[in-house]
Amino acid sequence: MGYMSELALEAVSTIYVDEDGRKEVDIKRFIRIEKIPGGTIDECCVVPGIVLNKDVTHPKMRRYIKNPRIICLDCSFEYKKGDNQTSIDVTKPEHWEQILKKEEEYVQNLVEEVAKFKPDIVVTEKGVSDLAQHYFVKYGITALRRLKKTDNDRLSRASGATIVHRPSELKESDVGTRATLFEVQKIGDEYFSYIHCHDAKACTIVLRGAGKDLLSEIERNIQDALHVAKNIYLEPFVLPGGGATEMSVATHLMEKSKTISGVEQFSYNSVAIAMEVIPRTLIQNCGSNVIRTLTELRAKHASGQGSTWGIDGDKGVVRDMKEMNLFESFSVKAQTLKTAIEAACMLLRVDEILSGLTKKGDAGTPQSGGQMPPQMGGPMMGGPMMG
Repeated sequence: MGYMSELALEAVSTIYVDEDGRKEVDIKRFIRIEKIPGGTIDECCVVPGIVLNKDVTHPKMRRYIKNPRIICLDCSFEYKKGDNQTSIDVTKPEHWEQILKKEEEYVQNLVEEVAKFKPDIVVTEKGVSDLAQHYFVKYGITALRRLKKTDNDRLSRASGATIVHRPSELKESDVGTRATLFEVQKIGDEYFSYIHCHDAKACTIVLRGAGKDLLSEIERNIQDALHVAKNIYLEPFVLPGGGATEMSVATHLMEKSKTISGVEQFSYNSVAIAMEVIPRTLIQNCGSNVIRTLTELRAKHASGQGSTWGIDGDKGVVRDMKEMNLFESFSVKAQTLKTAIEAACMLLRVDEILSGLTKKGDAGTPQSGGQMPPQMGGPMMGGPMMG
């Protein structure tokens, strides 16, 4: 899985943006995982750009282009029919020819408005008619149609193009020029369009494997690795794993409690004992002697020089996490503590509400025998009297 972690780190570093102190790592929008059955795991790679499960719309269009100019659209290159039903009475053959000619001129004008910017690739989220394909081939333009909205957004970000709603609104600044290579590869029975980009802020992780089950398992692993890499980029701090962090916090809290007199010290003791649950659970999972190993770990941390010592999950012994290169992201540890504290506060509030309930008799309503009615948990239900 070391190879997968390298892929995840490369993918996150590709989409990472730091502008004026604002950090952005949008995994969901700008990283796509393309699973292609066949091949070996070693063939998995990160493409700085877009990989589309698409072929060119016409067999005569180019399938290999260096440094292509790209235009992204979300309109169709088809004759637009009226919204309302329209009936035309054709009485002469030449009238029918005029209607067909008008349709042809409409599609031709759409293509010419795009062609004057001399693009190499035109992609659209809608359809491309056979007539439009003919004119695209005539101008030497490669067209891809029916892209998903998310794919078009990633291609726009990677290539520097701007998604335009109609060809008449195109400007030179809308043309994407960051693409370095476009090629169509046939893998198995399907065609895939690879668009490599320079300084791409979007990427595609191509996963190869023997079957769909294996690819699904790899995808789950790499999703976890992507989120770990994201946390590191947003908050570049790590803490030792194996329960070392929790044990170190518990030791400091226990030392702090000794300097406090009265009831307040018990809260420090309680939190310290709770923090030791993590290393204790790790020891239990390893099948080692809990008391002996935990005492040894406490001694290491109490000495003041073993703050990075934790539990070796393979052997169930105390080891230095630095030597094992076992670290966890700071953001996850911090969030774990926050969630635990919030859960404890919620339970205490619920307990406080329940303990604050009083009998109706206390509110001035007489109640025979001082007992609660059965529906309130009185003796007839076997419950204790509340008061």
